[in-house]
Amino acid sequence: MSPPPPPLGRARKRDAQLFDPALCDSELVDVRTQFTQGRWAKVRALLTATGDDWDRRGHRLVVLGQTPAATAWAREWLLAEPDSADALTLLACAAVFDALRRKGTPEAADQACRRAAALLPADPTPWLALLLLTRAFGTEEEFSRHFDQVRVRHREHHHAHHLMVAKLAERTPATGHDPLHEVYDFAAWAAEESPADSPLAVLPVIAHAERYRVLAAKHGSTFNSEGSATQHWSGRRARQVLRTAFDWWLEWEREDHPRNRVDLNFLAHAKLCEGRPAEAAALFHRIGRHATSAPWSYPDLDPHKAFLAARSAALGTA
Repeated sequence: MSPPPPPLGRARKRDAQLFDPALCDSELVDVRTQFTQGRWAKVRALLTATGDDWDRRGHRLVVLGQTPAATAWAREWLLAEPDSADALTLLACAAVFDALRRKGTPEAADQACRRAAALLPADPTPWLALLLLTRAFGTEEEFSRHFDQVRVRHREHHHAHHLMVAKLAERTPATGHDPLHEVYDFAAWAAEESPADSPLAVLPVIAHAERYRVLAAKHGSTFNSEGSATQHWSGRRARQVLRTAFDWWLEWEREDHPRNRVDLNFLAHAKLCEGRPAEAAALFHRIGRHATSAPWSYPDLDPHKAFLAARSAALGTA
């Protein structure tokens, strides 16, 4: 593994750039700037170059779909190129985020996603968009069906597995700390089913963080005062999961994956909760300025303040 970059220090400009959903995709950042100004030609070229790298395609379309006026610009592109699957899929993603912001209807977003899915059947991205939609508006049965549609097209789909883990973690919150909860079994199964270098190896850590979110929200201050939070991160299964995930990162470190900083944020958060700041510090070096709102917002925190405080504690710059 290559050596870490120099410590981050207190650079205010870097801190101001935290939580960009584009993460470390510099090409996407450049194209997004063009797209927000109504110039979609570079988006077309970027998506053509992305090809069937489904995790990267999904990441780029989701980020572009969140931009201001994405729906209007995607429609303009579609008017110019009515048969463009890329334009239609971008419009579908934009429609989903419009629905999530209550600026559009779930029904319209659902229809847009299904049109895109029909035009390019091999692409899991329209089904990922439907998964995001049904996460907010659909039933568990619909959510599971859409996840299956993603997975049949790309068995290791990173974003879809994260969404499924978050959904499963919300089941039976009243049971409290339960090392046998189904979310842990699902995450372990998905990790074991994947190749050795797959980022889904970190999925069991995501499961612990998502379950922590649910339990802390359900049980409030008693979750910490009664020691449940400590037990959650220090139990035998949690310790094994964190050790395995950290060892995987040391051996494989998938810097080429478009969402690798998502995993690193979850792993750094877990290492701090486990009480291992030195290991967290190594992860913070890799994260750089690419912080993610989850899990630093868990259970109900300002993610910016929580991330900066955690980073300072780990790096000794508090």
